[in-house]
Amino acid sequence: MIVFKYSSIAVLALLLASCGQATKETQNSTQVAIENVTTQNPEIKTLTDIALSGHHGYNITRSLTTEIGARPAGSANEAKARKWAEAKFSELGFKNIKTEIFTVEGWERGLESAQIISPSTQNLFVTALGGSVATPKGGIQAPVVYFKDFESLKTAPEGGLDGKIVYISGKMKRARDGAGYGIANMKRRNGASEASKRGALAVLIRSVGTDSHRFPHTGQMRYAPDLKKIPIGAISAPDADQLDRIFTSGKDVVIKLELGAHSTGDKISGNVMGEIVGTDHPEDIILIGAHLDSWDLGTGAIDDGAGVGIVMGAAQVLMQSGLKPKRTIRVVLFGSEEIGLKGGFAYAKAHKFTDLDRHVLATESDFGAGKIYGLQTGKGEVNQAAIRAFASEFKFLGIDLIEGESTGGPDIIPLDAEGVPTIRLNQDGIDYFDLHHTPDDTFDKIDPDDMAQNVAAYASLIWLASESSSKFKDK
Repeated sequence: MIVFKYSSIAVLALLLASCGQATKETQNSTQVAIENVTTQNPEIKTLTDIALSGHHGYNITRSLTTEIGARPAGSANEAKARKWAEAKFSELGFKNIKTEIFTVEGWERGLESAQIISPSTQNLFVTALGGSVATPKGGIQAPVVYFKDFESLKTAPEGGLDGKIVYISGKMKRARDGAGYGIANMKRRNGASEASKRGALAVLIRSVGTDSHRFPHTGQMRYAPDLKKIPIGAISAPDADQLDRIFTSGKDVVIKLELGAHSTGDKISGNVMGEIVGTDHPEDIILIGAHLDSWDLGTGAIDDGAGVGIVMGAAQVLMQSGLKPKRTIRVVLFGSEEIGLKGGFAYAKAHKFTDLDRHVLATESDFGAGKIYGLQTGKGEVNQAAIRAFASEFKFLGIDLIEGESTGGPDIIPLDAEGVPTIRLNQDGIDYFDLHHTPDDTFDKIDPDDMAQNVAAYASLIWLASESSSKFKDK
């Protein structure tokens, strides 16, 4: 997930989850650094030796993405993934395995095509954004109005676009922490509503991504409730570059767009969880999570099968080590994150009056499988003091303390809003948005050594947090 600071639930549009694919030279040098520097803490050494010499998380992710594949929110495959998770938790030795069901609105994309009709005939690679309505049957053919970025559309006078297709460009900036995502993502989230205000028939956006592949990026969009719903799709970066060049030449553009996206009504989703029960303080809960659902274009390996493997693998390492945590470790696999953090909100609601006040720390792995480079605290002096106290234990893994408060990850935002203390392990996501929400999000993009370092870090975190006397929260 993303390293910069978040302040409230209103920032959901800035979030979503990373895989930095380092060069082989970087991977090798980092691995040498880990091998040549060791911890003086015998428990941490035991945990990290097991994690770094194994493929715990890697094998779990391989199983999920191979046996289930893509897992769209509310789909039959997401239901199969919940059954897979229950079985995997049982196989690995977790206790108190449980699935908590909730309802979401189903959606499917259907037929998708886009073509420049004028000034010359050219096909475009397009995909509907999640939640979009369909074009009329047979599609829409209309003149296109160009906006260099979302802000240009947002500040344009209302009206004046009747009978037009809006095209929003604007390249996303590549960054290790994914900092360019929030700004670039505004056109995806709000582009249809802003275009609808101005009378447009439909919207095309430059995909929210950092790659130059001819793969469009999907992702959830939102409609303002008081505006007409119009179809919206994303085109690949090379196709967006082509459109930019045509508009720069001053020529008029006509596009034909057909999207068959449609709602499928209420569907079942759910959160699946399993525990390592604490010895001395079983009532205290340390939550580590990831989201089980994915978009449908790839197999959901980077987003977020990797996170599923990392958090389940870390708990597996702890069990395999023979160490007994004082506090309960709860691994939660959230459903339907991709369509608006539905699992995170459902979990907060389900646990608010039962055990939410006993959650002493929470975090999520949802930024791919790139190496972790930073440890970031949550809110409050007690949280920050406690995490600073054990931050040095991560240095031998190449992980430093990062300044600034974190909400803990996308699905942890609703818990953070309820006062649950948070922490964040920040991954290198320099290439994450090359793959994010595309057909290229597949298992082969994951490096097993990178994932092992993630598992080692999470295993260390849950052990240190369990053994700490801190409640991680200001009174």
